[in-house]
Amino acid sequence: MESAIAEHLKCPRTRHRRIEDDYAPPYPAWSARAPQGVGQVVMGFFGVQSRGREMQGRACAALLEIARGFTRADGPGHHDLAHHVDADGYDNMIAIAYWDDPQRFERWSATPGIDAWWQSDERLSDGIGYFREIALPRSERYETLFNTPDRLEGIGVVMGGVSSDIQEHAYWGSMRDRIPLSQTDAMAPAGTRTVLAGRSAPGQRVRVGGHQNIAMIRSGQEWTDTQGQERKLYLEEMEPVLHEGMDFLRDQGLGIGCYSNRYMQHLDPTGAPLQKSFGLSFWRSLADMERWAESHPTHVAIFGSFMRYVQALNFQLQLRVYHEVSVLKPDEQRYEYINCHPRTGLLNGLSV
Repeated sequence: MESAIAEHLKCPRTRHRRIEDDYAPPYPAWSARAPQGVGQVVMGFFGVQSRGREMQGRACAALLEIARGFTRADGPGHHDLAHHVDADGYDNMIAIAYWDDPQRFERWSATPGIDAWWQSDERLSDGIGYFREIALPRSERYETLFNTPDRLEGIGVVMGGVSSDIQEHAYWGSMRDRIPLSQTDAMAPAGTRTVLAGRSAPGQRVRVGGHQNIAMIRSGQEWTDTQGQERKLYLEEMEPVLHEGMDFLRDQGLGIGCYSNRYMQHLDPTGAPLQKSFGLSFWRSLADMERWAESHPTHVAIFGSFMRYVQALNFQLQLRVYHEVSVLKPDEQRYEYINCHPRTGLLNGLSV
């Protein structure tokens, strides 16, 4: 068993973990590992927003154009396609892309065919919305967790490696303990979101600046391999409770520090839904996320249903679960919205 924090990211602690050195978790878990030379990664969320069946064809074509752009030089090492319906009834399709080199991302982003498409006046007038939410966390500012060491998801795919069993999991506070920066820093928030340019209206672009230590989490599950009792338990008992918690964060999250939450289902390249889903949310701070996880009734219900699930199956699961969590500096955040309604993503709650 090893620490979730890679050896080259360890330093003398000035802040304590929540566990003793001899703590032994009740079941195994793993973290993704990147080579020591990877000091920063890129997580890009490229979205298309539409409303009504008559706009679905145009929105799908736009999503496919974004995905085709990933095949250009310096494109991402991995990407996913996903869909969700937001609280205002808009369809949001997102291509989520990952790079292990920010310089390669910058070259790709500046490619004339990529940049010109996003900057084109056609994006302002074709009747659908677009957004780009880019996170560029440095290696000391993110962590990953998987309940299996194979078929990694998200940033884990491009990191290229995996730990052995890790110690920091299966207790409250383990998420924070897995982030290398937690060894010396409380990662407290400072400042507020700001409108850098534009306003939220049809035919308009708006850019939002993030403040110090916004926290972002992608937390997912795949039930493709489940059968019999396990599939029934997941679909009929666990998933409805998870869905309720995700809807709470989507609709009422601002009151507890959640700026935005999307409960998304993976799509295959043809747009058909897969048996994989995830929540993607942005929070004022890691502490706000922790308070919701540890004490809010909606997450207590999620945790309780999961524990009943694993105990009923004696911890022998075919369900795959994972998450990736980042705590971001202002210069690691870029948010742009085109023709989007004012509760989209990091616009939510701002006067724009």
